[in-house]
Amino acid sequence: MEYWRWWVVHLWVEGFFEVFATAALAFIFTRLGLVRSLSATRAVLFSSAIYLFGGIPGTFHHLYFSGTPISIMAVGATFSALEVVPLALIGFEAWETYSTSRMVDWMEKYRWPIRFFMGVAFWNLVGAGVFGFLINPPIALYYMQGLNTTPVHAHAALFGVYGLLALGLTLLVLRRLYPYGVWREGPLRLAFWCMNGGLVLMIGLSLLPIGLMQTWASIEHGLWYARSAEFLQQPIMETLRWLRMIGDTVFLVGVGALAYFVIGLITGWSYQKKEINREASLDSIAKEQPV
Repeated sequence: MEYWRWWVVHLWVEGFFEVFATAALAFIFTRLGLVRSLSATRAVLFSSAIYLFGGIPGTFHHLYFSGTPISIMAVGATFSALEVVPLALIGFEAWETYSTSRMVDWMEKYRWPIRFFMGVAFWNLVGAGVFGFLINPPIALYYMQGLNTTPVHAHAALFGVYGLLALGLTLLVLRRLYPYGVWREGPLRLAFWCMNGGLVLMIGLSLLPIGLMQTWASIEHGLWYARSAEFLQQPIMETLRWLRMIGDTVFLVGVGALAYFVIGLITGWSYQKKEINREASLDSIAKEQPV
């Protein structure tokens, strides 16, 4: 079951999602003027090449349970690590451009969608890259396969990359659907930092400590003991599991703030109270770079 779970899950994650996320952000950042077309094209081609050439080899680091030689798993770990590079490079260039030009009026309107996209680049590097490579080398797989170090990588990569990407795209569409008003940024700021902070707290207070303790138990006694009820039901382990509620609660506050903001776009409470010059707004929109 471990073998098939890893193979099926990571085949579509490593085989498509990285390419989709890279292409989507490259397109949006290019249209917003944050990334040069040449850089975006190179990143997408690089990501696509890794997908086409290394998509299957990139899953080889999950073949531990089928008795695959260490050399083959090392090839898989190398290709898997390369998959996060294109999106990270795009994120760095976009942040540098945004930092120098964010005071431009039209870009200020897209500040929060852009920040969610920056979060995608960050968590792609940390969650998919650092935490992914933490558990993927052959020696790590031998001791850490299927422990709580795995959901550390999974949570940080899945929500950090694809969750924030979906929310950023949603905010981008909402900005285009409701272009005239000036958004109240309080709920969005709360949503952004609570979701990211909640994710950090989930990992730092619960998942990662449990995973590291399991890893030590696996090295000392074996994987069977690290996953046994005897080990996992110790008082300290139960305490660490309950500590996850802190991160979950913070995260849910962010979810509620975002829902409040989106509903407020329809009812009107998500806009600042001031008169809107429709003609000036239309003129401003006409000057924007099309998305």
